[in-house]
Amino acid sequence: MIYLNQAPLNEGKNVTFKGWVTNTRSSKGIEFIILRDGTGFMQCVVDQAIAGEDNYENAKKLTQETAVELTGTIKKDDKQIGGYEMQVNNVTIISIAEEYPISNKPHGVEFLMDNRHLWIRAKRQWAILRIRNSIIYAIHNFFQSQGFMQADAPIFTGNACEGTTTLFSTEFYEQPAYLSQSGQLYGEAMAMSLSKIYTFGPTFRAEKSKTRRHLSEFWMIEPEMAFFDNNDNMLLIENFLKAVIKEVLEKCKPEFEIIERDTKILENLVNVEFPKITYDEAVKILKGEKTLNGKTTIETLEEDLAELNKNITELNIELVEKEKLINDPNTKKGQKNFIQNKIDNLKNDIKELEERAGHIPEYLNSAKNFIYGNDFGGSDETVLTRMFDTPIMIYNWPHEVKAFYMKRDNENPHLAKGVDVLAPEGYGEIVGGGERETDKNKIIEKIIEHKLPMQAFEWYLDLRRFGTVTHSGFGLGLERLVAWICKLKHIRETIPFPRMYGRLFP
Repeated sequence: MIYLNQAPLNEGKNVTFKGWVTNTRSSKGIEFIILRDGTGFMQCVVDQAIAGEDNYENAKKLTQETAVELTGTIKKDDKQIGGYEMQVNNVTIISIAEEYPISNKPHGVEFLMDNRHLWIRAKRQWAILRIRNSIIYAIHNFFQSQGFMQADAPIFTGNACEGTTTLFSTEFYEQPAYLSQSGQLYGEAMAMSLSKIYTFGPTFRAEKSKTRRHLSEFWMIEPEMAFFDNNDNMLLIENFLKAVIKEVLEKCKPEFEIIERDTKILENLVNVEFPKITYDEAVKILKGEKTLNGKTTIETLEEDLAELNKNITELNIELVEKEKLINDPNTKKGQKNFIQNKIDNLKNDIKELEERAGHIPEYLNSAKNFIYGNDFGGSDETVLTRMFDTPIMIYNWPHEVKAFYMKRDNENPHLAKGVDVLAPEGYGEIVGGGERETDKNKIIEKIIEHKLPMQAFEWYLDLRRFGTVTHSGFGLGLERLVAWICKLKHIRETIPFPRMYGRLFP
């Protein structure tokens, strides 16, 4: 079987493609079909004079998402999608599709989510899922090339990893059990056997949150390395992110064009060092007590708000002018269609800018009133990343906001040797990790402090009893990485079938 992405190898040949009809349009004696087959898209032309009456009539019957088999000659045409076109000489209908519920008109988010099983066929969703696949492939490539072993952690667990409030409880042969929040604790055990490991599997958090960053079921990549301190850990994170982004940029140029992602910021960060700042420095930057490039966060946000308001005013003026034109009786019908599209785009742009402007006062208030010792919230991360064009690494955190297994800093026991990586462009945390505590007694203290069942962690304490060594690791949420790399507004588009608060079907 030949696929659409093999068109360059079949230029000038008579071949057969099997796929689905994405769109059709008609001209006198000609049917234009946009075919998709999972590997790409191609315009296929059915000329009555060339294909014959029967094939032409078959082409006229085609509806959106009808499954077809098209045979014809492949021609190079840079103006067409994918750079090639087929001159069809045979049309075989596999199955006629009923009236398709997703059309070219705008649909609400809930409608699209209710029809997610169909929405993933759309060109934009197709491109995102292909980029996701390339990211997964690049992740495996990096770790395997660095001598890591993939080791799988269980999904059913008998204990919490990061606190009991976000656990999904279930029953395991009449015993209470939970869906895993993280494979990290098991990763530590496997690192003591295999030295450098990574887990890659589904993770579950029962957070009743409907933000653009949260899923209840997501995929985590969690490497764990024996004999690595947190400095080694941070270097690995940086090299890992750069390698993955570099590979995906090379493989997914057509997909990035489809989703209209400006990849300049991704291209630039591959060759620059990621800033590494302490939690204390980050707080000063957030609160506007420290300048970067001559400006504070407060000044930068105020300038952003003024610029957004200026742009909104300009677009509203343009919108009024376009609406006058479309209501002018002297405007021709063809022009009106063009103007209406422009009006719709202007309204969408204004809505987006107003939404961004509306958040800035909230960001300013949160930044000015941030209390030292707290964890950073989503708005705080947005403010911090506004000041950088690359991911930033924040390390040495107050131990109270970090997990019980995090290593205390020898020079300042109030701090934990953790690191969070925040992605630029407002995407916030994509990586969390750090050095693990090796002192059995300190871990026992933290288990008691977090009110966790001691018996459930006896096996974990054994890792400190029998040959403990300095070790570190981190966790990366795949969907958050996909959202940033693709510059998506909401995490629901990063996974084929998102599971989040309020969404279990389809």
